[in-house]
Amino acid sequence: MDTVTRPRILVVGAGFAGVECVRRLERKLSPLDADVTLVTPFAYQLYLPLLPQVASGVLTPQSIALSLRRSRKYRTRIIPGGAIGVDLKSKVCVVRTITDKIVNERYDYIVLAPGSVTRTFDIPGLTEHAFGMKTLAEAAYVRDHVISQLDLADASDDPAERAARLQFVVVGGGYAGTETAACLQRLTHAAVKRYPRLDPKLIRWHLIDIAPKLMPELGDKLGRSAQEILARRGIEVSLGVSIDKAGPEEVTFTDGRVVPTHTLIWTAGVVASPLIATLGAETVRGRLAVDAEMTLPGQDGVFALGDSAAVPDLAKGQEGAICPPTAQHAMRQGRVVADNVIAALRNQPLSPYKHKDLGLVVDLGGKDAVSKPLGIELRGLPAQAVARGYHWSALRTNVAKVRVATNWLLNAVAGDDFVRTGFQARKPARLKDFEYTDSYLTQEQVRARVEGQPALESP
Repeated sequence: MDTVTRPRILVVGAGFAGVECVRRLERKLSPLDADVTLVTPFAYQLYLPLLPQVASGVLTPQSIALSLRRSRKYRTRIIPGGAIGVDLKSKVCVVRTITDKIVNERYDYIVLAPGSVTRTFDIPGLTEHAFGMKTLAEAAYVRDHVISQLDLADASDDPAERAARLQFVVVGGGYAGTETAACLQRLTHAAVKRYPRLDPKLIRWHLIDIAPKLMPELGDKLGRSAQEILARRGIEVSLGVSIDKAGPEEVTFTDGRVVPTHTLIWTAGVVASPLIATLGAETVRGRLAVDAEMTLPGQDGVFALGDSAAVPDLAKGQEGAICPPTAQHAMRQGRVVADNVIAALRNQPLSPYKHKDLGLVVDLGGKDAVSKPLGIELRGLPAQAVARGYHWSALRTNVAKVRVATNWLLNAVAGDDFVRTGFQARKPARLKDFEYTDSYLTQEQVRARVEGQPALESP
């Protein structure tokens, strides 16, 4: 009796790109057409743009973690872990599960959407002492940490320690850094009213970036508007400045200033997942070089998209232009890649990806926002309505939409209780502890693993 083997489609990553691809594959393929497998450490899609609001307590963590198993029609097999290497020749993906077991997952078609990790530099003390804002755990941890600084400052009789604990430094003048500084400043501004022993004037927030402008993608006018809003709140913005070194109780800026602080939040950009380096393929600024159909040239059945792929931006009409690592591109790329995988299954022509950017939104908390939908510059409440309306509509499930809307309403009416959840009760964790960037294999280790030779578990 002949056994018919269904094509194996392996999707790596459950971000905007990976989840959109999986959902479309499920809708367009019957269970008999192909087996779909998703590699992700968590069975949820994280709505990353709203992380600063989780850190500031406006939203609960669960409200932006969209379960992949909620749909009754969901049939994709999930491997709980992370891809740490890919052997393109053998068509094998090496996966480290959440129990640290290493398994080989074979595929016929692979969709690489592993996303990005926080970009760091060789700055002394950075990874040991800085916090990130890339994962749900980091956002919840940062909230606990900030509130704990208020608690410790209130309990201290040492003026120097009190002042240091009430200074906060955020590095990165992009959307993530600006929204993080704005939202957390609102948190401390509201919370300090519950601490009668603390002088609100001691709380100081610093936002620094090596770039000459704040959020240059917004344009000069909106960038200046955002900077004026931050300055009005007392956030000190320093441009053309970065970190020279970081310690447990102070940070040294490149302009020579030394800021006593226990809180350094690093949001200075992202880089492609270290998984891309295991492929041995051509890259563009660290992202995998793919064609307009999001296939890897010279490789059969390999697709890549999202933050880890340098997808040509055909809408700009400029040679060498690539799509920015934003959610709106990742979601649309996921749908096109799914269609192209199906086309490849059926020996049909593939479609190129082309999408004109819809604009940018920056939520600064409260009534403050700056937005540029379809090139129209907005400030204040109209910008806030557009920003929150966009995020709300982009949430994938109705349950998530209800949770987020309820959280916004409840926070606006009742405020925050400034409760710490106890994440810091055991051992401290910093930037290096959350993203597992040291877990990936080298190309030689991937090859040895696939061929069954003895190999180290990690580099």
